[in-house]
Amino acid sequence: MSDQYNGWKNYETWNVALWIGNDEGLYRFASECRSYTDFTSQLQDCGIDGNIGLQTPDGVAWNDSGLDTNALDEMIAEL
Repeated sequence: MSDQYNGWKNYETWNVALWIGNDEGLYRFASECRSYTDFTSQLQDCGIDGNIGLQTPDGVAWNDSGLDTNALDEMIAEL
């Protein structure tokens, strides 16, 4: 059995990456950030669309302890 979820460390990391990569607003927002930490900090400060500042529309917290933030940093750097 694979340790990965669709090429990502786990479901939570995949879900966060999926939303950032496929939602135009989140994509543009993330492309202006220096890192994933910067992204989550600015997202919470903006309070975009109520709960979107706290979690993905699928209910995964942007600051979930299981996230592979190094992989998300790399993804944001490539946007």
